[in-house]
Amino acid sequence: MSERSTFSQTVGFVGWLAIVFLAAAIGAAASVEASTFYAQLIRPAWAPPASAFGPVWSVLYLLMGIAAWLVWRERSASHLGTALTLFTAQLCANSLWSWLFFAWRNGAFAFAEVLVLLALIAVTIAAFWRISRLAGVLMLPYLAWVCLASALTWSVWQSNPNVL
Repeated sequence: MSERSTFSQTVGFVGWLAIVFLAAAIGAAASVEASTFYAQLIRPAWAPPASAFGPVWSVLYLLMGIAAWLVWRERSASHLGTALTLFTAQLCANSLWSWLFFAWRNGAFAFAEVLVLLALIAVTIAAFWRISRLAGVLMLPYLAWVCLASALTWSVWQSNPNVL
């Protein structure tokens, strides 16, 4: 790791958390009435309860912020810019999904977009792994959750063609 002052490390850590939670807030703005809408949908038996999404996403966003910070602080690493650009791209895709599904109620685009999100997460993990294995590992629960979300998006879309 290149030397960065404690102040710089702290500012970077807070900055990456702020970026991640800003993306979360953008997605949440589309999800204001998500629990009511979600409750009205036909869901598979394996679907998580609506009450699980907030806590799970909060932990995942925290892990994402820590992972980005771990990579960012390796300023002499090759491909640092690429890794952080991929991270930012997947974060934007993450926010977009909520708009497609909850605000615009477009199941087809939400499903297509979540597949793009999965691919972006996978390449971000690969890029992070080369710079910081811990950062890559911290992104794995997010990948797993978005795999579940992808299957859930497909199932809910297919079960609710008149709504989505």
